[in-house]
Amino acid sequence: MENISCAAELKIAIQKLEFQHSLQGKLLQEDFFIAYDSLKPVNLIKNTLSEITSSPYLIDNMLAAVTGMISGYVSKKITVGVSHSLFRKIMGSVLQFGVTNLVVQNPDTLKTIGNWIIQQLFHRNEDKTEKV
Repeated sequence: MENISCAAELKIAIQKLEFQHSLQGKLLQEDFFIAYDSLKPVNLIKNTLSEITSSPYLIDNMLAAVTGMISGYVSKKITVGVSHSLFRKIMGSVLQFGVTNLVVQNPDTLKTIGNWIIQQLFHRNEDKTEKV
């Protein structure tokens, strides 16, 4: 800062600093309101959902997790059924855990196998329609 030699220069310097202070105060207040608004629960949920929908990697992971959980549950229900046997229930839970982990950890392999099965089914149907 420059040296101030008279009262008029001091007054001008004070006015400049007051203006700068008020401007920085307004910017700080705007930043505070932006941060406050972003921390509201509704906005947190909205931002999280927008991140989820914009990230294909995260959507694939969630889809794999949901598919794994459903396939594990279905495999347990098929195995255990309405059995009252403790051994069967425990084995059903172990099977459910195993199937869920298998599906969650290998979604690409399962997609490939599923696509191959679908292609084989459609290929056989095409052969049958050509023979008729």
